[in-house]
Amino acid sequence: MEIDLSQFSQVFFEESLEGLESMESELLKLDVNEPDDESINTIFRAAHSIKGGSATFGFSQVADYTHLLETLLDEIRDGRRQMTSDHQDMLLLSVDLLRNMIDALMRKVDFEDPLLAELERRFTAALAVNNANDDSHDENTVEATSNEDDANQMATWTIDFQPGIDILRCGNDPSLMFNELRLLGNLDVKIVDSTLPDFSDMDPEACYLNWQLTLVTEQTLEQIKEVFEWVEDECTINYHKKVHSPQADQASASENQETTQSDTPQQSPGTELTTTKPKAVTPAKTPEGGSIRVSIEKIDILINMVGELVITQAMLGQIGQQDSIDEESLLSMKQGLEQLASHTRDLQESVMQIRMLPISFAFNRFPRLVRDIGQQLGKKVELILKGEETELDKTVMEKIVDPMVHLVRNSLDHGLETPEVRVSKGKEEVGSITLNAFHQGGNIIIEIIDDGAGLDTELIRKKALEKGLISEDEELSEDAINQLIFKAGFSTAEAVSDLSGRGVGMDVVRRNIHELNGTIELKSTKDKGSRFTIRLPLTLAILDGQLVRVGKHTYVVPLVSIHESLQVEEQRINRISESHELIRLRDEYLPVIKVFQEFGHDADSHEIRDGLVMVVDSNNEKIGLLVDELLSQQQVVIKSLEDNYYKVPGVSGATILGDGTVALIIDIFGLVNLAGITNASEHAA
Repeated sequence: MEIDLSQFSQVFFEESLEGLESMESELLKLDVNEPDDESINTIFRAAHSIKGGSATFGFSQVADYTHLLETLLDEIRDGRRQMTSDHQDMLLLSVDLLRNMIDALMRKVDFEDPLLAELERRFTAALAVNNANDDSHDENTVEATSNEDDANQMATWTIDFQPGIDILRCGNDPSLMFNELRLLGNLDVKIVDSTLPDFSDMDPEACYLNWQLTLVTEQTLEQIKEVFEWVEDECTINYHKKVHSPQADQASASENQETTQSDTPQQSPGTELTTTKPKAVTPAKTPEGGSIRVSIEKIDILINMVGELVITQAMLGQIGQQDSIDEESLLSMKQGLEQLASHTRDLQESVMQIRMLPISFAFNRFPRLVRDIGQQLGKKVELILKGEETELDKTVMEKIVDPMVHLVRNSLDHGLETPEVRVSKGKEEVGSITLNAFHQGGNIIIEIIDDGAGLDTELIRKKALEKGLISEDEELSEDAINQLIFKAGFSTAEAVSDLSGRGVGMDVVRRNIHELNGTIELKSTKDKGSRFTIRLPLTLAILDGQLVRVGKHTYVVPLVSIHESLQVEEQRINRISESHELIRLRDEYLPVIKVFQEFGHDADSHEIRDGLVMVVDSNNEKIGLLVDELLSQQQVVIKSLEDNYYKVPGVSGATILGDGTVALIIDIFGLVNLAGITNASEHAA
């Protein structure tokens, strides 16, 4: 029976991406002058696993390329090659390239990138240089690499492979090893000397077969042995070599031109090497969804909670079967319902914990980002990570990464000074960027802190005047001026670069964070640095909300966005047009949105003086929402309208209330746009 391996490909993709993260992490902390043996082995094992897995699934492009990485790494770990910074750069670029190759496989599209050919050329040239250097070694000191193991010499290897009987129990599959050998050359497989027991005595997990393998290849014995290195302690393997004559080589090359897979392309030792410095990296995005790895402990807790629910359900079911309910039964039912409510809350928390991941999954991409951009800009940077074990919902993490990347890039480009400038200011020449995460109440706080130049308030004010964002006579505090960087199209960059300065970015960052029901705050001190503080809910599945009534309709307003609610007296209401009214609240003028008008239905309160004004936050500006009545506060489970209906402007989702009715969840930012209010301050008289 032929097994369909495609059903297991998702596991290969996930494990390969984890392996690439491990490679990148080890490469970034590696000292090329004194490389740590364990780090090199970790990088090698990751490349070896990806090569083996990709060969198994028939992903030959990935397998062929990772073979080059594996060969280089094997020579480094065996001491046959000295690690260099160029090797480190090539391997880091390879991590990016392999991520994109795997992403293409996941999306089932062809992969094309000129970087692939460039890196293949660089690896091949580097390996060729090393082979040329090997020719000068003393023949008496390296017996293993004498005539028998010369590279680039076509030979036929006969391999007697006798695996231990328990090899399958250890998770090792001989067929996968044979697939790896096929990447090295032309392979013929025969079963020999196999004695099978009677069918009734056969153990389905035991291996009773022995093989004789015939491999025609140019590769060395050490490269062939790599295929069996995981099982060599539990198997008997003998290697026999027959070297081809030049005429036989030519005939073999002609005969196998169409069937033999090419390994590393040959290049002369004199080939000129070109060094390409890594550019700022944008890792391939994996599709949302996929799978999530959950600890056994979390699963056990969930199973225990389900067990408690079953017991409570049985107790209540037993009461329901009684012909009549007396006072004692009523008391038992009340206790059962209390237990049911308690178990449901515990179950909800346990289920939500399954989606929770440590923020280190997001933080892990920044060491590479900081290294590459720091090199590109000629800046020395230390990245400090704190609170890496802080957990948040997988969906929130996926959506917050892009805003974080933009903030870190801005800190590198605009915030941190060059070493010379820092020294002239009396600072250490190495700047620092700190990523910090911690829980606060029902939220997660993420801080991006740098010790750079801080924001230039005068320059920001000048640019804001030029763009008409503020007027000449407008008096703003230093903090208010700094907040102007969140305005659409605002930039202080003198020239456009591939990092920042295109007039888009910070407004998008804030909008994306607001779409997650979060907020962003900025504090900056000139020549001391800047601190961006992002506050997010731990999950997007459940929302702490305030229920409000508008006519016959119930809406939910995110509790985190509400400042206060009040009744407004007539003398504090200013009408500036038929569609816009302001209220004076202490020293501020706030525009008011009549919710019933925007959603097109009737209400009890048509005028501001007759209803309640709920003051909410929208992009760090206060807005009033006119509603009829405040109801209860409660946690609500968010249901997507786009999945079940279609997107409605001003609405971020829906929920089902306890009485079975549906309540819409107000998207404050969307409602502000729906009402045509682009800037609250522009309406102040």
